[in-house]
Amino acid sequence: MKNKDYHELLILRNINENTSQPILAKQVGFSIGKVNFIIKALVEKGFLKCDRFVSSEHKMKYTYLLTDDGIREKMLLTKKFITRKKSEYEELQREYETDVAKWGECTNA
Repeated sequence: MKNKDYHELLILRNINENTSQPILAKQVGFSIGKVNFIIKALVEKGFLKCDRFVSSEHKMKYTYLLTDDGIREKMLLTKKFITRKKSEYEELQREYETDVAKWGECTNA
């Protein structure tokens, strides 16, 4: 999974219709500019709908909604992420078993 895919997955997993970009940025650990860039890309791809509305403080705010394609993309990216993590786990498990065979069990864990 590429970093771009992972970043999009983080946004797709955490965004909801009441989320502001500053709050989303804090949740995922990105700058607001990066969140804005990713959201624009997701809107262009048709994975996310973005509508403006006026809040009670008379400021423009946005509401976000995953489209059907966005939900499918979120599922696809999640599956890729899980597959990659399973592979990494299996590789670590093999390395650990090799080390145990060579050095014995670790007793300080």
